Amino acid sequence: MKIQTYYNHIRFYTPQHFIYYPVLILFLIASIYLSITTEDHLIWSFISAAFVFLFVLAYMLRQHYALTLQNRIVRLEMRYRYFTLTGKRFEEFEYKLTDDQIFALRFAPDNELIPLVEDVLKNNLTGDAIKKAIVHWKADYHRV
Repeated sequence: MKIQTYYNHIRFYTPQHFIYYPVLILFLIASIYLSITTEDHLIWSFISAAFVFLFVLAYMLRQHYALTLQNRIVRLEMRYRYFTLTGKRFEEFEYKLTDDQIFALRFAPDNELIPLVEDVLKNNLTGDAIKKAIVHWKADYHRV
């Protein structure tokens, strides 16, 4: 695996992104084309709508289940790391941070985490700004 950075931390799932979605898009395009060019407009319009529904549903479900679990795990990781480093509870100020900020903080190594948390609380940095402020990226190769 190559070294993870801000610029390559997005991850793709080949069967979903490069097989299922392209095939579904091709079927959708074909069904829209057939709904316009054939006499069976109603049935092909219905089939097109079904493909749109399948596309949206597949995307939403895949993302929802994986990200919900990952979000809980990241919060627990941040609580544990902060407590280990400081002896103080992360939950005391966690409510002041957005999800985006907490998720960005996980890429900070231990020696950068505490000053970065203080900076985020003081200056309300965005998740993207937090990621860009990290000097030594702590990669997460097991993300969904």
